[in-house]
Amino acid sequence: MLGVTTMGKRGGAMPFEFSVSDFIPARAQDIYDAWLSSSGHEQITGGQTAQISAQEGAAFTVWNGYITGRNLKLEPGRRIVQSCRTTKFADTDPDSQIEVLLQPAAGGTTVTVRHSNVPYGHTSYRDGGWQRSYFEPMKQHFKRAR
Repeated sequence: MLGVTTMGKRGGAMPFEFSVSDFIPARAQDIYDAWLSSSGHEQITGGQTAQISAQEGAAFTVWNGYITGRNLKLEPGRRIVQSCRTTKFADTDPDSQIEVLLQPAAGGTTVTVRHSNVPYGHTSYRDGGWQRSYFEPMKQHFKRAR
């Protein structure tokens, strides 16, 4: 169950936003805890190096240094809001923001990522990047953990 919704101006040079959702066979709190711990984040991304904590305002580096950011708002087991940027952002690009919503569902959790202020042209995040880089490895990790 993968859902993608895109908003924003197409064809212009404006940043855009989108949402992507998928079902993960794990409790919402387990996903939250894994996302916000270095070893957990490494496990849910298939072994990509991470330095992250569950502290509001804390800086993080994940995906072997490809993504950096800061925890903006944390609601345990429910919601994670982070600013982030990748090494592909131009120096003039502002940080983008992700909001990770964790909604309990039968047998697991529906995870929705709302990614906003994405620089124009960075469509790979919308067009399968979240699926390949987070949802699929996360599903595999939690299936093994059962």
